[in-house]
Amino acid sequence: MAAERNYDFSILRSLRKTQAYTIADVAENSGISTAVISRIERNQAMPELETLARMAKVFGMSATDLLGLAESRLAQVSTAQHYVSGGFEFQNINFMDLQLFHGKGAAGAKASRPEVHHNDIEICWVMSGKVELAVGEDRYTLKTGEAIQFDAMLKHEYRALEDCELFTLHLHKGKRM
Repeated sequence: MAAERNYDFSILRSLRKTQAYTIADVAENSGISTAVISRIERNQAMPELETLARMAKVFGMSATDLLGLAESRLAQVSTAQHYVSGGFEFQNINFMDLQLFHGKGAAGAKASRPEVHHNDIEICWVMSGKVELAVGEDRYTLKTGEAIQFDAMLKHEYRALEDCELFTLHLHKGKRM
């Protein structure tokens, strides 16, 4: 049975190469034959849910995540959401594997929203002004043009030392390739 046009499982080949796996490695770790894996990668077969789950496990992700990667999309559109937190005004957009936040804060504004953090890497890029970021017990002062990356699961708080504008990106750890 030919794979549906809605899915492109050639992503498996990309995942394999990124992790330096051969088809034999994936077969050995998933219990799926090399012939079946090859047919799926070439979009000549549509995997069953159990097959997806077993292959996804090899790459450290869920079957849902693997299926999401295989969805054939030319583009995905997201609408910005607006919210205020501790004196910062944010616009954010959400996609399957990431969230992007654009924030502005007056001197003295503080923001910490643990409810938006999951198993993410967070990147903060200061576009203007000066921001103090407390990550666990450590403190970092970021000026215009500077950026930082950290594990978003760690307790952290942003404080505007002067009027500022920043971008933060939350990238799900399971989505890195």
